[in-house]
Amino acid sequence: MTEARLRTFVAVAETGSVRAAARRLYVTESAVSAAVASLARELGVPLVRRVGRGLALTPSGTVYAGYARQVLGLLEQGRAAARGAADPGRGPLRLAAVTTAADELVPDLLAGFRARWPEVGLTLAVGPRREVWGRLAAHDADLVLAGRPPAELGATVLARHPNELVVVGSPALAATFTLDGTPWVMREPGSGTGATAEAYLAENDADPNRLVLGSNGAVIAGAAAGLGVALVSRDAVTAHLADGRLVVLDAPGTPLDRPWHAVAAPDPTATTRLFVEHLLDAPGWSAA
Repeated sequence: MTEARLRTFVAVAETGSVRAAARRLYVTESAVSAAVASLARELGVPLVRRVGRGLALTPSGTVYAGYARQVLGLLEQGRAAARGAADPGRGPLRLAAVTTAADELVPDLLAGFRARWPEVGLTLAVGPRREVWGRLAAHDADLVLAGRPPAELGATVLARHPNELVVVGSPALAATFTLDGTPWVMREPGSGTGATAEAYLAENDADPNRLVLGSNGAVIAGAAAGLGVALVSRDAVTAHLADGRLVVLDAPGTPLDRPWHAVAAPDPTATTRLFVEHLLDAPGWSAA
């Protein structure tokens, strides 16, 4: 049950085919098939089954893939901890951020950190909240920048940054805005911002028409174009508010206080702590 075999099996699980897994790993298809077959023999249960031209995980394979991801993530985290302990300024750092935080916070943070610590091996994964928290749970990220972490994650909040959510719309919509009657533009299901908007509408017994868009930038642009109103971070629309393309609307219960959190596993690596120290020097951030 080698690391290479585990990586091969996870690649098959994520791509759904031997060919795609081989391309991802730069190995032959026969090597992929042999690795998966070896794991199945060792475990004594089938891990994959044929579905048309591709593969699907068996119930045993689905369960085992989750453990395999955690094992691989933990091995990578161990490497990062060892390298960071030897020299934090040259260790690896795997960051993950929800899309909105990546748009609003990460560019300036990374630019400043890179200038101070140019030899740190930085990687950044961006995705919806379920994905980034899943990365932390699977030891596939050293630090996550997102909203409040799930309680069951057992993670450590190292820093916070204020974040106000406001309802915004074009000046033309502002004069006739009603919570239930004006259309809304919002993120897709699975997005933290989208979930917050849906919860806000439900709490206020409102069920307006919705236009779902695939990114925070698209939501803001749609609101500025008059497609509807949106619940967004005030920081994300500073320029739009300044030039009058958007205005903050008088919506009940707003602004909402939804601070950003910098979250790590219970025992952060030395390089992770180096980034958190940099983060605490940045405007708005405070220790948790």
